[in-house]
Formats: sequence, C-alpha cells, structure tokens
Amino acid sequence: MTKSALTSVAALMLSGCLLANAPEDAGTDTSPLPRAEQPADCPMTGAALQVLGSGGPIAEADRAATSYLLWIDGTPRLLIDAGSGSFLRFAEAGGRLETLDAILVTHLHADHAGDLVDVLNTGGFEGRTQPLAIVGPNAAPRFPGMASFMQRLIGKADGAFAYNGGYQDGTENKPELIVREVETAEGAGAPIGLDISNDFSVVAHPVHHGPVPALGYVVEVGEASFVITGDQSFLSERFASDLAGSNPTILFAHHVINSEDGQPRGLHRTPEQIGELAGAIAPERLVLTHNMQRSLSRIEDGLAAIALGYSGPVSVASDLDCYAL
Repeated sequence: MTKSALTSVAALMLSGCLLANAPEDAGTDTSPLPRAEQPADCPMTGAALQVLGSGGPIAEADRAATSYLLWIDGTPRLLIDAGSGSFLRFAEAGGRLETLDAILVTHLHADHAGDLVDVLNTGGFEGRTQPLAIVGPNAAPRFPGMASFMQRLIGKADGAFAYNGGYQDGTENKPELIVREVETAEGAGAPIGLDISNDFSVVAHPVHHGPVPALGYVVEVGEASFVITGDQSFLSERFASDLAGSNPTILFAHHVINSEDGQPRGLHRTPEQIGELAGAIAPERLVLTHNMQRSLSRIEDGLAAIALGYSGPVSVASDLDCYAL
C-alpha cells in the first residue's frame, strides 16, 4: 500500500487502536509471556523507568493504559503519558506531582492522556509552588494542540474541570503549568531538545501515527538512556534514521497489532517492523509495552517476527515493572 493510500485510510482511524477485522479467535493462544530477567524493584539509588500502564485503549485484564515514571535516586522525576487507569498505578508506585520536573505526552488519545486530569487533581493537594512543564504535540483536524487541550480541560472560565484552573496561572494553591507544543509535521518534524532538568536530558521526536500528531521521546540519564517509541507506524522514517545506531539502554516499543491482515498499519508498527526498528537503533534490550490482546495472543509469532530484525533480549512489560538503567 502506498504512503498516500495509508494516509487516507488512517484518516478514518481516529480511535488510535482500531479493531477493524480483528480475528475472532484472538484470545486462543495461552503461551507464557517472556518477562524481563526479572524486572527490578525501583532502586533507591541510580535511575530506573517504571511502566505504570502496559496496556492499550480496551479494558483487557489487569493492564492500565500507557504511562511511564522516571525515578532518580528514589524520587519520581518525569511522567510520560497518563493513559486511562494509570492514575491508580501512579498512586501504587508512590508517584507525586510535587517532585516531577515535567509531564510529557506522546499524543492526545485517551489511552495516553485520559488520566492526566486525575494526576493534576491529586497534585493540587500536595502544596507544590514551583511551575511544572508539560509537553505535547501540536494540533491537527479533530485533535487540539497541547495548549488548547489543557485550556479545554482546566480553563478557569469554561474548562471541563474549571475548578482546577489554578494550574493555568499558579493560583488557588496550585503550581502554574508551563505548556509547550512540539511541531510534528505528520512525523517528519525535527527533533527538539527540551530544557527540563540538569539531571537528565530529553529530546522529543515527531513520529507518524496516522492523522494524530504524535511524539516519541529519548531520555538520557548519565551514561544510560531509554527510548519511548510512542504510537507510531512504519512511516516514522525520520525517527528511525535519526536514532539509527544510538544504542540506548532500553527501547520501549508499543506492541499494539499483530502481523495479520486487517490491522491498522497506518497507525502502528507490526512485530516485524518493531524488530526492524530495534535492529536499526540497536538497544541493549527491547521491552514490549502498550500491549493489546490481539498482539499478545500471537506472542510466539510476534517474537519470531521481531527476531528477524533484532537479536537482543526481548520481554513483555506488565504494570508496575521497573527497569533499572
């Protein structure tokens, strides 16, 4: 299928993880999932990335939707996405808004931003006074940019949760949110370095996710680094080329579809395409997250497809797994 044809098809797929023509027997494979060896408890020293939510947009078993929390020396410092259900995991992990340097959002599907208002709501009880950066993509048809999204969510005059409007200007016992939008250019935009902390660096990388403005992120902490692919299709060509040979400590790839016909390939990478991406980037290990049952039910086939392009260790994340860097 051509790039233009895929773009046209993707324009109909506004619900991020469309289930068009999903196999009826998608839940028949009961193969055990490969876990990391073993996911570490979050250490009190050094850096670690915790997967708060390892699932997708459908209520499947015990997985919250996508969210990650960066810990440095036992303190939560960076929240990436806050998908539906992750607010509970944020609490279970011991997350606190008052210690965060920033919140990063890959894109504005509910399974990536649905619990953002809950994280802000609980943070309003913590007494933080320092401004808080929040970063996300620009606007597109039917998708607001990050600034407009926050205005619609917590605008003092007419936001859906206007009682949290103090976040807009640092009043009402709430810190001010400093909102930044990154131009995505349908996945072809230039990577942007974000001035967030002296303890770690962050680069936002535009990715192609059909009609949805979307970002991936690369975070470096000392000599370690991790990559969050975000939701992206194989048309995220600049992302792959910019990160080729970067050898991060961990690549967290969004494992949403299988390789069968009828899957939304204009929105997501197939397992084989995840393997190709991992082979190009060459991480020390690959972690599959944002898992959906349609991909997990074909896990043996998926791992075999990944292995065509990547020969390193692969594991499937579960909620609250913590990966030391």
